[in-house]
Amino acid sequence: MTKNIKSILAIFLFAGALLSACKKEEYSYGELVAPTDVTLTTVITGATTAAPTGNGTGEVIITSTASNVITYKVDYGDGITEIVPSGTIKHKYSEPGTKDYTITVNAVGTGGLTSTTSKKIRVFVDFQIPANVISSLTGGASKVWITDKNVVGHFGVGDADKFFSNRYSADPNTREAYAYDDEITFEKDASNNIYMTVNNKGASFSLAASTSSYGFSGGDGSYPINTGGKKKLGFANATSASTPAISTRIQFTVPGNGIINFGTGGVTYEIIALTDTQITLRNIGSDGLSWYQKLTVKP
Repeated sequence: MTKNIKSILAIFLFAGALLSACKKEEYSYGELVAPTDVTLTTVITGATTAAPTGNGTGEVIITSTASNVITYKVDYGDGITEIVPSGTIKHKYSEPGTKDYTITVNAVGTGGLTSTTSKKIRVFVDFQIPANVISSLTGGASKVWITDKNVVGHFGVGDADKFFSNRYSADPNTREAYAYDDEITFEKDASNNIYMTVNNKGASFSLAASTSSYGFSGGDGSYPINTGGKKKLGFANATSASTPAISTRIQFTVPGNGIINFGTGGVTYEIIALTDTQITLRNIGSDGLSWYQKLTVKP
């Protein structure tokens, strides 16, 4: 009898140990707290009493503060949004003329809880798109471009401080077929604004580091990215360290997710070279590297 009791006790102890081992671990993230005391200040470069909208560079220093904050998400009001861990960022508006922008800051706390504040500013940008850039991109009206797949370096990547593809330069016709079927249309209006429409035939290539920029996750590959329809491009003098010897020193910003021929996560493209039949674009991707794409006019 004693032997049977011991056996039963052993079974119960074993079962208890098994249940304990299978018990799901519980994690505590602490108290979820939304940020408080959110502030937003702006300083427009060159602003004076006589010229409150600035000196024409379009540059604005934006500073956000808050209590119980982890990071900040800043919407500049020009189609560009950025994560700013420090709370201070310098942003350059690019649309020529004097424009109003509403800056919105989301202060992000634990568990993703956010507190929001906004501020409207008026900024002057003294920049006109050069006539040769308008002519070459649009042909004076509208022009369709495709990947220049027959040249070396039509896809390329380099170090961030370089202005050529020193890490990888694609040989002619070596990329995937879906990377070659995109059509990029540049067109101008009567005021010489330039618009872009990208027809990616339903899918575009994206770097692994930038898939989240387009609402996906995964490695390098093809994704059903929405290119966002017709977009007005914002042109400006290049903010990189390039020189006129190696670049046109003109850049443009693409509203929304910024994708053109393939996705890097960046939204600003410097025009390294431009003729009536060829374009070389440089873009800093989510991985911090410089990415290159070469386009040619569709036959």
